[in-house]
Amino acid sequence: MRGADDTVFERRRPAESLVEASLRDARDACFWIEDVATPLRFPPLRSDLVCDLAVVGGGYTGLWTAIRAKQRDPGRRVVLVESRRLGWAASGRNGGFCAASLTHGEENGRTRWPSEYATLERLGTENLDAIEATVNEHGMRVDFERSGELSVAVEPHQVGWLQEAASSGAGKFLDRDEVRAEVDSPTYLAGLLGEETALLHPAKMVDELARVAADLGVEIFEDSHVLSLDAADRSGPVTLQLASGAVRASRVALGTNAFPALVRRYRPYTVPVYDYAVMTEPLTRSQLDSIGWRNRQGIDDAANQFHYYRLSADDRILFGGYDAVYRGKKVRDSHEHRPATHRRLGSHLLTTFPQLEGIGITHRWAGAIDTSTRFCAFYGLARQGRVAHAAGFTGLGVGATRFAADVLLDLLDGLDTERTGLEMVRRKPLPFPPEPLAAVGIQATRWSLDRADHRQGRRNAWLRTLDRFGLGFDS
Repeated sequence: MRGADDTVFERRRPAESLVEASLRDARDACFWIEDVATPLRFPPLRSDLVCDLAVVGGGYTGLWTAIRAKQRDPGRRVVLVESRRLGWAASGRNGGFCAASLTHGEENGRTRWPSEYATLERLGTENLDAIEATVNEHGMRVDFERSGELSVAVEPHQVGWLQEAASSGAGKFLDRDEVRAEVDSPTYLAGLLGEETALLHPAKMVDELARVAADLGVEIFEDSHVLSLDAADRSGPVTLQLASGAVRASRVALGTNAFPALVRRYRPYTVPVYDYAVMTEPLTRSQLDSIGWRNRQGIDDAANQFHYYRLSADDRILFGGYDAVYRGKKVRDSHEHRPATHRRLGSHLLTTFPQLEGIGITHRWAGAIDTSTRFCAFYGLARQGRVAHAAGFTGLGVGATRFAADVLLDLLDGLDTERTGLEMVRRKPLPFPPEPLAAVGIQATRWSLDRADHRQGRRNAWLRTLDRFGLGFDS
């Protein structure tokens, strides 16, 4: 029986038969990656190389770092090595929300770094502007749309949250009629319209960044897994040992996301949390007209366990989020298979847009997010300043990785810049505890956030304790 504390997604839940029908022909595959017909491919490393900068990781962090390194110093020899294929993990399968925020939203940033938040906000906007400029300058075909983001209230208590955010300058508040004039869902009670977010095609972005990097002279190697990092000689080059070769580099930048860091002391600072998504078939003109969505904003709801969704260039709906699942500290492909979560997303999609009854879901997939306890990236410098590390983007890496690239290069070059002077850059988050404490704490937090969503947003003793220690999350 559904109770008074059920969320809108339980009160308005569609029939199971409708959900099953929508998922009947769904493939266990990432739409974005399949949508790049002929991705660029690069050979594995099969020899020993000497270079000025070695970059480990072929996602956004690694590719931006390689590009920015060559733009700063075209004569610098830059080598990038990727364990599998470029962008096969988080960078190729995310939602494609390219936000200006470097801090996982205004509230998280203001709470943690109140004295420097204005600077962080400005730097984030400048970073997004620079991404757009790069896309335009290099003719990058990545379906870039600077269409903004719409946050929606789907429960009465969330309306006040959006009003408060609007009063602090985070966007324009929309009442129920105004938000449904933008996008028509019977679940919407209010909205907050912001501008500092772009949408793009994640896998095309990887492919185009690789093209730009290669054009600049970056040497890229795929299927090249780094076995170890050796910096025993305190003044000499750092050696990356691979199965069929080695790279000796004056400096090394690590962008390995949710995977174990080559510098062991950084490993406790992130855990892999799995995020799930579905993609519909292209909407017909009548289906689009029934929803509106003429301004094509990215959308998220204001719950603790929130959804995010957007239109693709061919008018499919990507719908993801809600379940954030921790399966232990090892990243495994098998953790991506979770039919119950994909059924839940299908149900929530049809609850949000009941006018789309009969729509087919063509793809369902998942990926690991490199989650940190402060919910945005942290930075480190090791081996006498010869190795730099960035991770912990917590699902906000599409845009923030370019900023991270500049931070890494500043650190490796020993530069004193506005970026390196930030407390956000200088200080690290609290590490996660070892197992089984990490699993217990994460599951307690996830359960508590769900309870808060069922209790008008009221946070229990566990969440209030996390808040006091700077570990609370209220997205």
